[in-house]
Amino acid sequence: MALTVTPRPGVLDIDAYVGGESKIQGVERIIKLSSNEGPFGPSPKAVEAMEQAAKTMHRYPDGGAKALRDAIAKRFGLDAERIVCGAGSDELISLLTYTYAGPGDEVLYTEHGFLMYPIAAKAAGATPVKAPETDLKADVSALLDAVTDNTRIVFVANPNNPTGTYLSHAELTMLRAGLPEDVLLVIDAAYAEFVTKNDYSPGLELVNAAQNTVMTRTFSKLFALGGLRVGWGYFPSEIADVMNRVRDPFNVSAPGQAAAVASLKDLGFQDRVIAHNLDWVAKTERALNDLGIATTASVGNFILARFGAVSTAEKADAFLRERGIIVRRVAGYGLPDSLRISIGAEDEMQAFIDAMAAFTGG
Repeated sequence: MALTVTPRPGVLDIDAYVGGESKIQGVERIIKLSSNEGPFGPSPKAVEAMEQAAKTMHRYPDGGAKALRDAIAKRFGLDAERIVCGAGSDELISLLTYTYAGPGDEVLYTEHGFLMYPIAAKAAGATPVKAPETDLKADVSALLDAVTDNTRIVFVANPNNPTGTYLSHAELTMLRAGLPEDVLLVIDAAYAEFVTKNDYSPGLELVNAAQNTVMTRTFSKLFALGGLRVGWGYFPSEIADVMNRVRDPFNVSAPGQAAAVASLKDLGFQDRVIAHNLDWVAKTERALNDLGIATTASVGNFILARFGAVSTAEKADAFLRERGIIVRRVAGYGLPDSLRISIGAEDEMQAFIDAMAAFTGG
């Protein structure tokens, strides 16, 4: 029977987003290093807060997420009225795209940028446009050269997933200064808490200085609340008002809000995760480099391993899977010769390093 209800043009051109795998058939013990998740799970304080919130889950959550916005504002020194929370930063990215771009418009992002950007653009009826990168890093000049009269949004993941590279505050400032005033710059700073470089900024100053720049963040990475889907963004007042008009009225669950508030307060847990990440990014990249495998000096909670040949990356992935280790193939990001490896617990990372040594004969 022929379909009588069809989606509007362009929707069926979307390649659905596929998350990192979690299972291998026939393998009981899995080491999952495919989704950039927290190596220690969530803060115990977050678990306790969620369990308490679960007792009243028959009640709708606070639609304005006031306690969470206040906690975010206190933690990062922001104006709570300009914070909007979402079901992960993915929801905010989608809402921004649906609200500020549509048919005939272009959404610009970098060559190896987050796959949600073109998905959101196509879902909104807009045209996604990729700007080339230089040495797997966003290129400000290339982005500006790609801007046309139809450009409405520019997405920059900083740091970028899956490359792990970043733009300095000076480079971000140059990008904003070079964009037309009617182009919205969205700085996706999902991995900001892991960056310790002196020249890095998540973009708060740019949001405060302009009416056409926003920043999105997440509780899925450092705070390890990916399963609860909690994100937030910092916006100019006018854009925050628009976001509150278009978002779902109860878009962040009560347990999610409670767990996120508790997570923000557990500074000791955050420090432990950051220290572990810095240690194992360095150790793992050094081990891979010693085996002749190139990396990108990642500032995120993951590593991009470059094998130089697609067949080698495929064989390495298969070799790891035979040992119960799941990493992320990133061919969909235009990097078919590479694998992305999340930073897991110490024993998981050592198992990965040992497996790679066996694979290369090192």
